[in-house]
Amino acid sequence: MMRKLLAEGLGTAFLLIAVVGSGIMAEALSGGSVGLALLANAIATGCALYVLITIFGPVSGAHFNPAVTLVFLILGETPPRTAAACIVTQIAAGILGVWIAHLMFELPILQLSTTDRTGPGQWSADLIATFGLVLTILGGVRYRPECIPTLVGLYITGAYWFTASTSFANPAVTIARSYTDTFAGILSSHAPAFIVAQLVGAVLAVLVAGVVFAPDEHAAD
Repeated sequence: MMRKLLAEGLGTAFLLIAVVGSGIMAEALSGGSVGLALLANAIATGCALYVLITIFGPVSGAHFNPAVTLVFLILGETPPRTAAACIVTQIAAGILGVWIAHLMFELPILQLSTTDRTGPGQWSADLIATFGLVLTILGGVRYRPECIPTLVGLYITGAYWFTASTSFANPAVTIARSYTDTFAGILSSHAPAFIVAQLVGAVLAVLVAGVVFAPDEHAAD
């Protein structure tokens, strides 16, 4: 259990370091181009996810995401006590990762975001982002488990661009990003609606995956 929690904590912390740190760097170097900053932010996040899932996957499953942990709880693959411990660890480690990013760039460590991210478009976008992420993971587990780091890294890189929310798709990331008033931030009062949308998207993906990825009854014929 301790190894699993340490892996989840390190992975989630480094994920937030990548998200927030690359956002700070991108904003500083992009010359005011929001599109260029978002591109840099997306690439850095996708690359970091590939590495983190590859190295920590064999230890903890590399969830780094309460919504993903909830999915495997629903599927009966993660015991309730383990799931609860992982979720608490993910949230705490995510906030710590944000603080570390601030420290590296010599910003005030304790911050609260002032960035507005709200409305039906943003909520539906993050529901879709999380739905697609969970479907990607479950499809990978079913057919190509060795490709999951690549699948998730590429999906998140793309989802930064094809969703209106820039694809938070993770309650721990959402909470942590409310503690940074930088490029990646979200106003804390807007975070709960994102989290609800993410959880709904995750549960819908479990239901759809149960049909789409069901074992082929004629596979043995």
